[in-house]
Amino acid sequence: MATKGGVFRKPNPWTTAIVAVIVAVFFSFPYVVMVISSLKTRAEITQQPPDYLPTSPQWVNYLDVWGYQAVDPGQALLSSIVVALGATLLVLLVATPASYYVARYRFPGRMAFLLLVLITQMLQPTVLAIGLYVEFVQWKGYLVWLALILINAAFNLSFAVWIMQSFFASVPKEIDEAAMLDGLGRLQTMFKVSLPLVWPGIVTAIIFVFVNTWNEYAAAFVLRNDKLQTLPVAIPSFLGQYVKEWHFMFATAVVAMIPVIILFSMIEKRLIGGLTAGAVK
Repeated sequence: MATKGGVFRKPNPWTTAIVAVIVAVFFSFPYVVMVISSLKTRAEITQQPPDYLPTSPQWVNYLDVWGYQAVDPGQALLSSIVVALGATLLVLLVATPASYYVARYRFPGRMAFLLLVLITQMLQPTVLAIGLYVEFVQWKGYLVWLALILINAAFNLSFAVWIMQSFFASVPKEIDEAAMLDGLGRLQTMFKVSLPLVWPGIVTAIIFVFVNTWNEYAAAFVLRNDKLQTLPVAIPSFLGQYVKEWHFMFATAVVAMIPVIILFSMIEKRLIGGLTAGAVK
């Protein structure tokens, strides 16, 4: 709240805490419902009126789901991990030198290139579903993984280039020039000098690409392979025409969150640094 003289008064800490708790409860409620539902039986989930808590927690759901015949959660989990990691690594391999070059050199057509990169972000797999199917319909077996890696890398590359080039641009050119005067080449300067200074931006790009690929559904559904389908495509398969295995679906959804939670916990500090970089001078 503003006071006389244009000085802002600090908000009441109790008010801030209460608002934070309300926001946290609001956004975490669907996840709590998902975890609780994964511990119920199928009858408890579908009964009316519903019971909000399971009569007896069915931890065995997390074991029985791996033996379910109609869906193979283990294979789907492996497919998602391979595709997400592959797309993330490919994006980093391409976006790092591209963003470094764009940040360091003012070549003709630079702004047009950045604008074209940004425009590609508007084209989502859903819009290009028919084109993607025609292009990759002949890719069978494990080539489906490669197709999904290429598609997800292409659709996430633009954001990675934009975010990383802004971080490279924030590093003074004099640092690179000093390193080159000491005998380092251009690639050595990029890897040994510039990259350690832009880790927050790299981590931000990693999180964005990995989570987007992990949750991607449209392209994975169009190119789905019954044995190599990813988790977003496999999870709805628990809901058949006659039998709906809600408890298995919720259990698989909980398992699907674990790799993302692990990734966030590993690079949380660097991610926060990347999101807040430039906020304070």
